[in-house]
Amino acid sequence: MKTFFHHSTSVFLALMVLMSTVSWTVDKHFCMGRVMDIAVFGHADDCGMEDAMAAMQTTGLENHCCDDESFTLQGQDDLKLSLSDLGLDDQLFLVAFTYSYIDLFAPISQLPVPNEKYPPPLLVKDIQILDEVFLI
Repeated sequence: MKTFFHHSTSVFLALMVLMSTVSWTVDKHFCMGRVMDIAVFGHADDCGMEDAMAAMQTTGLENHCCDDESFTLQGQDDLKLSLSDLGLDDQLFLVAFTYSYIDLFAPISQLPVPNEKYPPPLLVKDIQILDEVFLI
């Protein structure tokens, strides 16, 4: 369950970074006040009214019933975070956290033995043999 949560959170955060850095362009085509086509990242198809006006050879009349609208949401371009942008308290915390985290993985030359100064008790009788209890 923990690995599933970890993987799903990682994918969600990666998608959030991707969505925030991509610029989004939405293009709409209106004909007589109604939305005929919506396109994301491209040009919306027209309703064919311009072709009909050209076929009727009405060059003097302009097409006032159709309208195109598009808007662009700009993504982030500056994703670099420098250490100088942070305050002194934040820098101190990051340095202390990094040092303590790296220190967790430092190799230990010899593991400490907690009972090294205490000798084992002397065996007067072998209790397993007397009770005939053997661990298999």
